[in-house]
Amino acid sequence: MTQERREQNDKRSENRSSRSNSRIELIDALRGLSVTLMVIHHFLYNLVYFLGAPRWFFTNPVFDILQPIFAGVFVTLAGVSSRFSRGNIRRGLIVLAIAVGITVVTYLMDMTILFGVLHLLGFSMLFFGLTHKAWDLIPRKIAGVIYASLTVVGALVTTHITFESPYLWMFGWTRPEFSSYDYFPILPWFFVFMFGTWAGRYISERKFPEWFYETRNIPMLPTVGRRALIIYIIHQPILYGVVMGIRWLFF
Repeated sequence: MTQERREQNDKRSENRSSRSNSRIELIDALRGLSVTLMVIHHFLYNLVYFLGAPRWFFTNPVFDILQPIFAGVFVTLAGVSSRFSRGNIRRGLIVLAIAVGITVVTYLMDMTILFGVLHLLGFSMLFFGLTHKAWDLIPRKIAGVIYASLTVVGALVTTHITFESPYLWMFGWTRPEFSSYDYFPILPWFFVFMFGTWAGRYISERKFPEWFYETRNIPMLPTVGRRALIIYIIHQPILYGVVMGIRWLFF
């Protein structure tokens, strides 16, 4: 009996090791870089809106170009990761629950997030988990082009077509009085996520160049990437506390 337990423990250890080794360090590093840049972006926002720093700290030509790029990478990688998970419905529900908690906390902080990146990712994981078989009917060779095209169409439609309803902000149509500190509506961002699920099929089948899988020893960023969710959850209360502390001491 003791020998059987030892063998079972050895198998469990091997399985854990295999799962750990199967992580792609470059993906973790890119996720880590994206979340690091997002944290810096939010810190600069706090400096501008709570300490009166020059507005160009937060809004300038360089940041206005970079912000949607690193946000897009973050959302795309979430789509990629969904191809490595069999529990997208469960993950989506957990992330949505966390997102609702963030809405409550940020409301109390007077910087409400109504539909931020975690709301988007929770919705996308859940919806993809429920409907992935239908999406997989789209021929793989054209799916990426379709998702990229729908991203552009979604951005154009929500920018140039207006609706009077005050209840469509989740989908990308807002009214002048709408406000959300972090805002990632379903259109066009859901299709950025779907583009990641398309790329994730090729990545999971090792269709990318070998260096993509074998890159190692990237400093710090992979560790940050593996903890991206918890960092995203806690970073704003910490940054808010730091900024309010500076305000109390020096202003």
